[in-house]
Amino acid sequence: MKIFSINPGHDGSIAGVDAHNQSLLFSYEAEKDSFPRNAPINADTLINAALWFDQLPDVLALSGWSTTGGEHSPRSGAGYLGVGGASEIIGKKRFFGKSLDFYSSTHERSHIWSTYAMSPFEQGEPCYVLVWEGVLGDFYEVDGNLKIHHLGRVMNNPGRLFSFLYALVDPDSPGSNGVGRKSDAGKLMAASALGKATNDDEEADKLISALLSKNAANIPLIKEDFRTSTFYNAGVSTQRFRDLAAKYSDAIFSTFYNFAKLNLTKGLPLLISGGCGLNCDWNTRWRDCGIFRDVFVPPCTNDAGSAIGTAVDAMRHFTGRAKLEWLVYSGPPFCDDQVDMGSVSVSELNLKAIASALYEGMIFGWALGNCELGPRALGNRSILAAPFSTKTRDRLNSIKGRALDAPIAPVCLEEDVSKHFEWCGSSPYMLHFAKVTNPNLKAVTHLDGSARLQTVRQDQNAMLYNLLREFREMSGAGVLCNTSLNFQDAGFINNTTDLYQYAQSAGLDGVVAGLSVYQFRK
Repeated sequence: MKIFSINPGHDGSIAGVDAHNQSLLFSYEAEKDSFPRNAPINADTLINAALWFDQLPDVLALSGWSTTGGEHSPRSGAGYLGVGGASEIIGKKRFFGKSLDFYSSTHERSHIWSTYAMSPFEQGEPCYVLVWEGVLGDFYEVDGNLKIHHLGRVMNNPGRLFSFLYALVDPDSPGSNGVGRKSDAGKLMAASALGKATNDDEEADKLISALLSKNAANIPLIKEDFRTSTFYNAGVSTQRFRDLAAKYSDAIFSTFYNFAKLNLTKGLPLLISGGCGLNCDWNTRWRDCGIFRDVFVPPCTNDAGSAIGTAVDAMRHFTGRAKLEWLVYSGPPFCDDQVDMGSVSVSELNLKAIASALYEGMIFGWALGNCELGPRALGNRSILAAPFSTKTRDRLNSIKGRALDAPIAPVCLEEDVSKHFEWCGSSPYMLHFAKVTNPNLKAVTHLDGSARLQTVRQDQNAMLYNLLREFREMSGAGVLCNTSLNFQDAGFINNTTDLYQYAQSAGLDGVVAGLSVYQFRK
């Protein structure tokens, strides 16, 4: 049984699942191939995904979705909310002249089943699930019979609440409708890492209390309602704002932690889904909190994983199984469209030569194999550089169009991770913070001494692993800077034409694509 599943909302995606083998065939996200970040499904993604099948699939699945605001909220499929009996639509549909089984379940359920299916725990092992995103802030339990039990809503709109603070303080954000910009959450997360939640500030405490009381009453956040606050349009570059951000982040997390400590007492594993699962500080705090036997966050924890979740929900309905075999590199393959590259020397890929060039200070784009799932570059659509100099960090941030002191993430050989970071074991999806213990890693050390860490084993990504080993032979450290290969506000680059254009405009020293190295003549 082949399942073709579509997530129609923002962070749109299409997934293919082989239910017989319980395997993920692919998951194509609409923003990849340089489309706008958080894009809904487009024709290119639909056609590329359909090319996977040599005949029509057996099941057509649709993730539920609905808009908010206004007198009428258009609904797609089963809609946004619900996990009970009314949260599924099951039937038949004619699709290109063939009768297919049709399955739709809510967006809420897509989050639960995506993280459940991708987690490393066996089917039948009960798990807690936290879904926290723009709208939902809820805990659930999935029991041994695959029944979802809603344990309680902790907070309305936690993602919107979190990102709103950045819009409130930023004079460049109009914030008129309380929705905000997609980039605000990440910027606030970075600011909070540089602040101290313990610093006294009565005005900050008052603002946080007001924001969280809006949540309790489920009142829309409007920037103008906070005009009297001293933080209104005060600017985002001050230490006072960073301290406010740290306090606010701590207050939101503590609200969920206190609920979990009181109500989630069985010691089950915790599975995390929703856009707030991209907050590395919160993920690390869940990992270290001691309430749960284990914690798992999938790489596509945001809505990009919803097509996978609905495909799994359909598989559960038709087969009784809800676990997947999957690889993080299940996105679209790189397209070599044979662009004519001027002023470029071409050579065969030699990892020792690339490691040497990186050690000498060069910066390379790196595009091999299939795209990663989710928004984090994990070594197939990356920009790589040596990790030792703040000048390298500054140059990378200039290439990316960010503040010069913005944090750059490291990728590290898993077997060496404890030599350089306060971390043991695996962190393959760049979803946790770890303290940096090697003082030489200046390019990847945040101002608070931490780093957003990715670890790599050979069985996860052989090319990146072998490059790190070559770099370790020269430098003594199997660590590199790793930031995403993309135009600003767009998804990962996925063809030679865009790669060439980006490398020239951004000033990269060279790019690796397939088994070829392209270096620009000076």
